[in-house]
Amino acid sequence: MDQRKIAIVCGGDSSEMEVSFKSAEGLNSFIDKTRYQVWMVVIRKEGWYVSLPGDKQIPVDKNDFSFVQDGQHIRFDYAWITIHGTPGENGRLQGYFDMIGLPYNCCGVLAAAMTFNKFTCNQYLKGFGVKVAESLMLRKGQTITTKQLVEALGLPCFIKPNVGGSSFGTTKVKNEADVQPAIERAFAEGPEVIAESFLKGTEVTCGCYKTQKVTRLLPVTEVVSQNEFFDYDAKYKGQVSEITPARIPDKLRDNIQQVTSMIYDIMGCKGIIRADFIITETGINLLEVNTTPGMTATSFIPQQVATAGLSMGDVMQEIIEDSF
Repeated sequence: MDQRKIAIVCGGDSSEMEVSFKSAEGLNSFIDKTRYQVWMVVIRKEGWYVSLPGDKQIPVDKNDFSFVQDGQHIRFDYAWITIHGTPGENGRLQGYFDMIGLPYNCCGVLAAAMTFNKFTCNQYLKGFGVKVAESLMLRKGQTITTKQLVEALGLPCFIKPNVGGSSFGTTKVKNEADVQPAIERAFAEGPEVIAESFLKGTEVTCGCYKTQKVTRLLPVTEVVSQNEFFDYDAKYKGQVSEITPARIPDKLRDNIQQVTSMIYDIMGCKGIIRADFIITETGINLLEVNTTPGMTATSFIPQQVATAGLSMGDVMQEIIEDSF
């Protein structure tokens, strides 16, 4: 059987570009090279290219997502998108791949666009009974007084960009004097800002993927940050304890997995997702849904896959082959 030609698509145009490159390295190390031919494809505003050893770059033809190497015209069979942020997490790249007929690993345009927009996603899921924090949104040019925000959400609260991830531009606000600077910081990352009430409890995260043959609800991870919250340094500089499986009762674990599975179906997801929650005295509260979760060797999903007794290579194969 001919090896399928796989593009691991990374890069992007957000603050999370470096995280995307790390995820691509992880995926490249996991995938079965005896079954698949793999290339790293970098997508940036300034150009799309295949990245080869020795910093060699070959331009990608956007007409059909192909390239020429050593006189051979190579067209990919499949794209594994691991861009965190635009254009890989918000549906834009998915729309392009749909138009040229190239299968890929993650959610389609609508689910990607909705989950990327935290406020829209959480308000939508709230209508299905999913518990979320009280929140409000500001668009560029809109303002809110500190008094109005504090009356609506209380202190402490979180102020963050509405789109994006890795906690860039996110502030845990404890004092009224910090409200407006936090809004400015979040606006520096994007055109929409959300403020959310603070939920005190245990943070957990749960991965899930479904194919035509299997539904896999992965073990739940407990997140214990050494910092004020699970910020960039906690995520990528080790200032956190990640405990898989989480130290919670089995019934609570089952509930979290069931809610994750329900969210997967409501949103019409595909491939691997990760849903982040806070367990409070009143129950399970959704923080956000990640449809292109981090895939470094130490990221949550590879941890959960290993704890489930699976290998990332086999998981990737299941998801890739499901498209064919």
